[in-house]
Amino acid sequence: MSETDETQTPDEAEAVETVAETPPTAEPAREGERAGFENLRVLENIEVELTVVVGSAEMKIRDLLRLNEGSVIELDRLAGDPLDILANGTIIAKGEVVMVGERFGIRFSEIVDPEKRVENI
Repeated sequence: MSETDETQTPDEAEAVETVAETPPTAEPAREGERAGFENLRVLENIEVELTVVVGSAEMKIRDLLRLNEGSVIELDRLAGDPLDILANGTIIAKGEVVMVGERFGIRFSEIVDPEKRVENI
């Protein structure tokens, strides 16, 4: 026994032993993060259908059959309103149309709260 061990009170010696026996907490957290990351990697190759909803309209079949080139249908959205972005039919975000080179794209402007997404399922 060293000199410092002899000068410790029984309570101090017990506290030192308790600290020495406690495993470091950072290591299990890292292992849990790795396991969580690996679980997410399994999901990476699952295909998801992404849909952008510009708007909608209701009409009678009679009116639908009368449509031809140049016909205009009024939608339920105002110009400039954010568009709904759906993943497999569930709204996940709102966005706006952008041009990416010669193609259309969508810029996410608002992500729907995950709790609200679950309510819509």
